[in-house]
Amino acid sequence: MASRVPIWWDEAHAALLNDELLGPVVKEHGPAGIKSREDLFQTLVRSIVGQQISVTAADAIWGRLCAHLGEVTPHHVLATDQPSIASCGVTRPKASYIYGLAEDAERLMEQPWESMSDLEIQKHLVSFRGIGPWTAEMMLMFHFLRQDVFSLGDIGLIRGTQRLVPDAETKEQVGEIAERWRPYRTAAAWYLWRILDPVPVEY
Repeated sequence: MASRVPIWWDEAHAALLNDELLGPVVKEHGPAGIKSREDLFQTLVRSIVGQQISVTAADAIWGRLCAHLGEVTPHHVLATDQPSIASCGVTRPKASYIYGLAEDAERLMEQPWESMSDLEIQKHLVSFRGIGPWTAEMMLMFHFLRQDVFSLGDIGLIRGTQRLVPDAETKEQVGEIAERWRPYRTAAAWYLWRILDPVPVEY
């Protein structure tokens, strides 16, 4: 599937390369960065699969789900049933969320995205069962390629920042440190994740 890179990435990379805290991490991992798969439904389903489990476990379940569905589309989801989705290793609640998204796919995806603010997109997404603030923030980053998103609900970003600044003990303190990376906090998040796991996460 074709992927799209953000038009702001080169600027973000250059800016963060000069950051006193994050610069060495950026230099180590190079200029390649975040990409969008251009498929909102698939990206959302993949993020739901990955909620609260390890990247390795999520990848294994995702592989089984793709094999079962053939193609991760609303039509293919509705052509099966929730128990069959759950049999791929997805929990029953997650299977219910995925099926619900497929049933309401038109309302989910037919939106004037380009004219919507980050907050408007987030409010729309969290109106669906199974999509909380963290998942909406991952969509802003990995699908919509919004450049200044930083999820304080993501334990990886908390821990990554704490590796750089051990004194940052609370989410509030991490958020204050992240202010230094505006307006490129999405790219900063990408590199913070690399501190914990050199293999890039995909949605």
